Amino acid sequence: MYEFLSVSAIIILFSTLRLATPLIFAALGGMFSERAGVINIALEGLMLAGAFTAAVVTYELQNPYIGFAAGVAAGAFVALFYAVAVIHFEADQVVSGFAINILMLGLPAVISSRIYDSAGSTEQIAKEFLLTDWANRLNPATVLAFLLVPICWYVLYKTPFGLRLRATGENPEAADTAGVNVKGLRYTAVILSGLLAAAGGAYLSIGQSSLFTKGMTAGRGFIALAALILAKWRPIPVLFACLFFGFTEALSIQLQGILKMPSGEDIPVQFIQMIPYVLTIVVLAGFIGLSRAPKALGTPYRKEK
Repeated sequence: MYEFLSVSAIIILFSTLRLATPLIFAALGGMFSERAGVINIALEGLMLAGAFTAAVVTYELQNPYIGFAAGVAAGAFVALFYAVAVIHFEADQVVSGFAINILMLGLPAVISSRIYDSAGSTEQIAKEFLLTDWANRLNPATVLAFLLVPICWYVLYKTPFGLRLRATGENPEAADTAGVNVKGLRYTAVILSGLLAAAGGAYLSIGQSSLFTKGMTAGRGFIALAALILAKWRPIPVLFACLFFGFTEALSIQLQGILKMPSGEDIPVQFIQMIPYVLTIVVLAGFIGLSRAPKALGTPYRKEK
């Protein structure tokens, strides 16, 4: 009995680490953007851009590392469009973010149908060309995600760039007076968020899976936003919040076929799969009022002439 529980605990542990990986990438990306004062609802779309591009490039070139890099670059490219819309043209950040999400739900399907005659998914990538786990336990992308947490903490709190970034999100007028290029810094932060979120998406298609399927992020961008709010826009708590959501997803997978209704029938899988998303709603409802967002979050900066 104890041996069974130990094995189950180990399975859930490593499953939690794998499932938390894309959330960590996306949440860290969102942290940079929102610390600079730009709401990034587009994390879902940025993840999809990275996932699709990584899958296509990996399949065509048969190299997962080039594919991963291409996915990250695609996320930065899409983030640049978002940055131009919300920073230069001062478009509504929430509406623009949802526009990116909707665009990236449909655009990969259109491109995939032209390349592979299939709008639902890309071609299956051979196992030897995937980001494979080390010793069937940890993926190199997972290790990278965890290493990025202390790096992001150091950048945010111990470097001049981090100080300027936080000042831009709190009081852009004062930062501008001190000589900070507010708009330039916001562009950098949004593009950085695209790089990181797309890395999470690339992991989904060539690390956790072996192809891109339509809508494969399944709301993970929004779960990453919830983790960011729960963590109060701080990197170390972001890690623990993402691990929490990863654990709930890992647990929901393990509970499928185990939980029974009073009648003895299995609880429908769909209800068990709802657990991470229900918890996301609970977190947003219960903690968003307790978390103090950067003061200038969502406010376009207009430099006085």
